[in-house]
Amino acid sequence: MSDLAPARPGSAGATRSAPPVRTALPVRPATRPDGTAAGRGTAPAARRRPVRRAGRALLSLAAIVVSLLWLFPVYWMVSSSLLPNVLLQSTRPTFVPVDGSLDNYRAVLTGSGFPGALRMSLAVTLLTVLVVLMFAFLAALAISRFRFRGRKSFVLAVLLVQMLPAEGLFIAQYKLIGSLNLLNSVLGVTIIYVGAVVPFTVWMLRGFVAGVPIELEEAAMVDGLSRTQAFLRITFPLLAPGLVASGVYAFLQAWNEFTVALVILQSDGAKTLPIWLRSFLQASASRETDWGQVMASSTLIAVPVIIFFLVVQGRMTSGLMSGAVKG
Repeated sequence: MSDLAPARPGSAGATRSAPPVRTALPVRPATRPDGTAAGRGTAPAARRRPVRRAGRALLSLAAIVVSLLWLFPVYWMVSSSLLPNVLLQSTRPTFVPVDGSLDNYRAVLTGSGFPGALRMSLAVTLLTVLVVLMFAFLAALAISRFRFRGRKSFVLAVLLVQMLPAEGLFIAQYKLIGSLNLLNSVLGVTIIYVGAVVPFTVWMLRGFVAGVPIELEEAAMVDGLSRTQAFLRITFPLLAPGLVASGVYAFLQAWNEFTVALVILQSDGAKTLPIWLRSFLQASASRETDWGQVMASSTLIAVPVIIFFLVVQGRMTSGLMSGAVKG
């Protein structure tokens, strides 16, 4: 009977109870940031790939169409410059100049007026770019590097001058240039162009100068350089892209300007290229407008701009990027 007695809990012969059985919880699949399951998202992702490719293809096609729309006027100008005036006045347009020639270019280059207008435009444009960069660069340095009384007022005045309409200043500009006996001269037109372009160029260069830390010059001065040497060796090379980008703006403004030149340059021997091109559009009773020569003249006027952009495109791109990021 003693063998059948239950064992005491503290005795060595007591039997241990079996551990409770734990039920496994259902494991949830990992989810991606977009909410789809990690193990189940392969098929939807595969289905989305053709949609993304189709969207990119549509965007690329739209970009090509927009580019063609931008390039078509240039192509039409060059194509029309190779065609005779008879085909240009025809009701049926000629898109491919198969029977084209360079007769219009020969007529423009050998005719009277174009060489003188080209020299006038080059002189005015180059002088304007040099003077604008010199004054704007010094003004941008003064605004960014020095703290002086009236600094904020000067910056505000630069913005206000830029907002003034050019048409409202024609009479005052004409009287000013006339009182200086500078009508029909390169210097007279350059003065007006410099006054019109400098405000925006100062504001543009101010961002480039502020983006170069002054600590670079101070470190160079600690190494033994003077302030002028530190500026020329350290700061000026870093500001070269900004000067190129500002020079491009000044070049385009001076090269393509029409209204001020029309007011200041009234002599037949003193004309810039836009004013000279206007003479082709003034049809008389004995001569109709030769549109082939007009297109050839427009192409020749655009050639210096294209050459200028090809020369400075690398510096201009880096200048625009450095001006967009400070530091």
